[in-house]
This record gives sequence, C-alpha cells and structure tokens, in this order.
Amino acid sequence: MKLLVAALYREEDLLQAARAKMAERFGPIDFEGAARPFDRTDYYEKEMGGGLLRKILSFETLIAPEAIVEAKLAANSIEDSLRGPAGRRTNLDVGCLDLHKVVLASCKYGPMKVHVARGIHADIVSRYSQGRFTPVDWTFEDWKQGLYDHDLMEIRARYRAALTRARPTEPGRAS
Repeated sequence: MKLLVAALYREEDLLQAARAKMAERFGPIDFEGAARPFDRTDYYEKEMGGGLLRKILSFETLIAPEAIVEAKLAANSIEDSLRGPAGRRTNLDVGCLDLHKVVLASCKYGPMKVHVARGIHADIVSRYSQGRFTPVDWTFEDWKQGLYDHDLMEIRARYRAALTRARPTEPGRAS
C-alpha cells in the first residue's frame, strides 16, 4: 500500500519540521499536494488556532497494510515533538491508499472504524470506483467536497507505477 499523510497545520515552518521528521521515519516524500484551507469545522481551533491548512503527502516506500499501526504511532510521536503550550501545532493523519480505497488510521474509536492493534483503528474514508475516488458518508467534510481528489488520483498513479516496477512484465505476457 502507499503510505500517505493528511497534514493539518497553521505555520509553514512547523510543516517543514514535520516533513523532515516524517521523511526520516518513512522515507522520501514523492508527492505533496497543494495546501487547502481547513475551514469546514472548528474542531481543532482551540488546540491549534485558526487559519488551519491541510495538504496530502505520500511516500515513495510501499508498506504492508499492518504497518499503518507503527506509522500512526510514529506520526503521533512527531506531533508530540512539535507541541506548543496549548497542545499540538500539527496533526498528522496517517493513512494508506491502494487501488481500491483510502484508509486513515485513528486513535479514536468510532462506529465505522475497525481496531487494528495497539489502540489504532482503521477508517475507510474513500473508495475508488468508475475512475474516481468517492468519499464514504461518514468521512470528513473537506474529503466529501472532493478537495483532495486530484491528489488521490496522482498518488494512486504513483502507486500503480510502483506496483508495475515491482512486478515487471514477464516475456510473453501483456502488461
């Protein structure tokens, strides 16, 4: 699966610090989407302040599905290392994408989430069908509005290319 992070932040220097720590932990970043205003909810404002932005990043190295647990725990550690007096100053929603879906990892239980291990739950937020990603009913408002659809399609294309490189065409077999 393709590891991705939906990074929520306000200050560009904090995102850069988080990027460096994530690249050290997860390997090279191979995609970084545009920053988009995170203004569909005020859920994080008390802790992180107003004027929040979100962007999607993905990493070159592919992971096994179960590796999302360690990735989420590592992201939580990165968040903690960048905390300020009021709490987190960045929120790193770790997830993974395959050819059929996007799954985010969460420390919060919910009716549509499945416990994976060590307090980490998996939450399908979007599925790929008929040439595009379609958000599920319970996902975040900014995902529902399609703000990241282009990013997800680009990450999916990179994932498909990585799979092709990993399984080169055999002689006599069409690709």
